[in-house]
Amino acid sequence: MPKMKTKSGAAKRFLKTANGIKHKHAFKSHILTKMSTKRKRQLRGSSLLHPSDVAKVKRMLRLC
Repeated sequence: MPKMKTKSGAAKRFLKTANGIKHKHAFKSHILTKMSTKRKRQLRGSSLLHPSDVAKVKRMLRLC
């Protein structure tokens, strides 16, 4: 039986850490001129994945 492959799209977007799964915020790639400075500032950086989504992402990354 061949090995299970990870979903390559998920592998590019999520990172497993000791405290959970880290991800970058959405809506921060283009057409930023109409967005307020406050909103752009709040979308900076990365954060941990919401607990309700962890199981889905773990399955995509073949961590479970």
